[in-house]
Amino acid sequence: MVLPDREAAEEVAEELTGLLDPAPGEEPRPVREALAGDDDAEDAQWLIVLEDPRGCHDIGALRELVESREGWLEEG
Repeated sequence: MVLPDREAAEEVAEELTGLLDPAPGEEPRPVREALAGDDDAEDAQWLIVLEDPRGCHDIGALRELVESREGWLEEG
């Protein structure tokens, strides 16, 4: 998940924690990172990385959540 600012990333992380009920210490956390091609630190985006090895997450719901905060979902 890629979000435009820290506030949006923190809101999404909080919502995800409520939705996914992760184990203690595995709560989603925002991380600031420059994306490929970004030379200016001001252009850094906020990321939330979710692993889903069993394919349990509803991709449509995750996409809707992140897009509601002007972000996007990258699958990979």
